[in-house]
Amino acid sequence: MPDIFTKEKRSEVMSRIRPKNTKPEMLVFRELRRRGIYFQKHYKRVAGSPDIALPRKKIAVFIDGDFWHGYRFDSYKDRLPKEYWLGKIEANIKRDKRDRMILKRAGWKVMRVWEHDLSRNKIKKTIDKVLYFLNKDI
Repeated sequence: MPDIFTKEKRSEVMSRIRPKNTKPEMLVFRELRRRGIYFQKHYKRVAGSPDIALPRKKIAVFIDGDFWHGYRFDSYKDRLPKEYWLGKIEANIKRDKRDRMILKRAGWKVMRVWEHDLSRNKIKKTIDKVLYFLNKDI
């Protein structure tokens, strides 16, 4: 299936996609700050640069987009253009697994929050899970 955009237009569209401070991340950041939780954003000193990190407690939270990180990838991978997206998302999944394993071996506790878990009807429950995960060792 050929791309519907020209190479230049695809480049422009892709350049607008930001890897940091996405809407789901900002929702969680805002709520954690509101509840008085101190954390590091996009902590670069460990594998994977967790979106939320409590380095002293060795706790990391990743907030991942459903498409980019392959949520239910098997259900839609046959519909993706094989040229680019299949390899891109498979590489993202592989990298995510590797980064989580590196963190766990280094003694970190790791949580993953999916974008769809931050929809209107699930956001309170998801934020409560994140708060419990961050605070359970206090």
